[in-house]
Amino acid sequence: MGPNQQVDIRIVNARVLPMDGPEIPNGYVEITGGILSGLGTMEGEAFASPAAETLDAAGGLLLPGFVDAHTHLGMWEDGLGFEGDDGNEDTDPSTPHLRAVDAVNPTDRCFREALEAGVTTVVTGPGSANPIGGQLCAMKTYGRRIDDMIVAAPVAMKMALGENPKGVYHEKNQTPVTRMATAALIREQLARARRYSEDLLKAEEDDEVDEPEFDTRCEALLPVIRRELPVHFHAHRLDDIFTARRIAREFDLRYVIVHGTEGHKAADLLAEEPVPVLCGPLLCDRPKPELRELTPASPALLRQAGVDIAIITDHPVIPEQYLPLCAGLAVREGLSYDEALRAITIGPARILGIEGRVGSLTVGKDADLVLFREDPLTIAARPEAVIAGGRRVL
Repeated sequence: MGPNQQVDIRIVNARVLPMDGPEIPNGYVEITGGILSGLGTMEGEAFASPAAETLDAAGGLLLPGFVDAHTHLGMWEDGLGFEGDDGNEDTDPSTPHLRAVDAVNPTDRCFREALEAGVTTVVTGPGSANPIGGQLCAMKTYGRRIDDMIVAAPVAMKMALGENPKGVYHEKNQTPVTRMATAALIREQLARARRYSEDLLKAEEDDEVDEPEFDTRCEALLPVIRRELPVHFHAHRLDDIFTARRIAREFDLRYVIVHGTEGHKAADLLAEEPVPVLCGPLLCDRPKPELRELTPASPALLRQAGVDIAIITDHPVIPEQYLPLCAGLAVREGLSYDEALRAITIGPARILGIEGRVGSLTVGKDADLVLFREDPLTIAARPEAVIAGGRRVL
């Protein structure tokens, strides 16, 4: 930055936790044009560039905006019934071509509640009614038009195993009503997409070979079978987790386990794979058999075994603003404090492949920051300031 280029916001005298580097006990951060343009220690610093606004943190804790790697924010609108329910297209068990961006309502008030709690980036998308649910997106929690809020779309393909698809389609007297049929349906669609990809390649290499008839479901799965897009497998029970592993190996997929409620029972095996686990919801009851083994100690047990984790809310199961509280609960049950902060910042960002923009205080990344006076993982904590996209929103 040149000496005459004005900084939009300079935050000084902060305890800076970059999350991808060591703590800066008395540091500063500069923001220019919505991007983090500088950070360092206050010791001996003589700022060459003027700042339009200076915020004195007075020793407060400065963190990157929190990241929730699995929600349904804006898909089930707060306070509405069917009118605001756009999360499960439960008329067809295989819907890889559905896109979260076509369903999210960014004016749902829960986005504002998330932002006020310091949650600046979320993954949202279809629920788990369908074995193949559709495309998830990573987005900011601030804005009015979703096209301007997108970080990555798609960021993953949603698939679901276990009770949910069974329960939904059993009521309709339609397949799948067993775990066998759920897995078989996923395999069938992946095999069709793989064959479709092979036929496209043959047509590209040989002018005498016709392209296959356009298939919107197969098109949506092309980046999945080409390992360009990961699968997020909804799986609670341990056998379902290993069914996800089996399918992923059969089709050479990149994959992530979502929920992983019983994952701690085989943490060593998951670490050998290795496969990341998005842990949660933690702050809830056990409303169905799959959740009998639910324990907020799971993140600690998985992390101790070497599994990469993130902590999630599964909003609206747990309202989005309580993401930091979920991390605090994991600390109470054995997860280290530093690991808990990582599990809602740089950890999910890396698992999602969006760490180039969010998850840490790094020069060149999006200027999403949150300032606390109290311990942010306690129920009494409320951000003193939230900066989103380089603008103070709180």
